[in-house]
Amino acid sequence: MSLRPPLARVRGHGSAHEGAHHWWMQRVTAVALALLGAWFAWSVPCLVGAGHGEFVAWMARPVNSVLLVLLVGFGFYHGWLGIRVVVEDYVPAPGSRTVVLAVCAGIAWLAAAGAGLAVLRAGYGGV
Repeated sequence: MSLRPPLARVRGHGSAHEGAHHWWMQRVTAVALALLGAWFAWSVPCLVGAGHGEFVAWMARPVNSVLLVLLVGFGFYHGWLGIRVVVEDYVPAPGSRTVVLAVCAGIAWLAAAGAGLAVLRAGYGGV
């Protein structure tokens, strides 16, 4: 039994005290992905029929490179936020939950870094 009134117990952001930040990050990344996805959907039809050299030249433009890296980064971060919610909700044991979250975070970071490196290498390295 707690001596704190119910409102005082609820004022935190949940048991982890970070629920509001997580919720906002999901919304911010969703809006960023909507805008970047619209840019990507508009850009790709312009490249239909283009050869490898033209595509690499398109990726080498600084604006396109930055937007592609942002698309990849926000995409993996948004995906990680979603996976985190699922794991926190459905993996009951705290030790297992920590291991699964660590593995998923590692996979997300490695995949994002690899995809970002691929974009930069293809655009600037002329792969």
